[in-house]
Amino acid sequence: MITYSKTETQKLAQSLGEKLQKGCVLCLSGELGAGKTTFTQGLAKGLDIHQNVNSPTFVMMKEYEGRLTLIHIDAYRLEGISQDLGFEDYFDDEHVCVIEWSEFVQDYLPDDAFYITINRLDENVREIILNLNQELEAQLC
Repeated sequence: MITYSKTETQKLAQSLGEKLQKGCVLCLSGELGAGKTTFTQGLAKGLDIHQNVNSPTFVMMKEYEGRLTLIHIDAYRLEGISQDLGFEDYFDDEHVCVIEWSEFVQDYLPDDAFYITINRLDENVREIILNLNQELEAQLC
């Protein structure tokens, strides 16, 4: 999918958030500035979260309450770290987890995780590649 503004990226993510159920783990990848946090902000709106959502780069994890509890993890600073930080405790039937830079914690991710790649094509243009289950993909397209 192609979005042409931050607002369009957030609306796409919001639509996905409206359809998510407890237990979903979404793995986001893309270069710095691609729009991973922007996508997560839209997702949070779809989960009826009214708090300001920003990148947890320095704290690594933030929790937000809404229709479902969102666990927002930024694994950017975890590249090459092999110790268990306990993030997988949130990969359960009670939370929705979004992991930015998920490639750095690949060994801990559940087998049924969804993968979303955001490619920056231009200043405002993003290519968003969704690797979800067929039911969710059909609802978004």
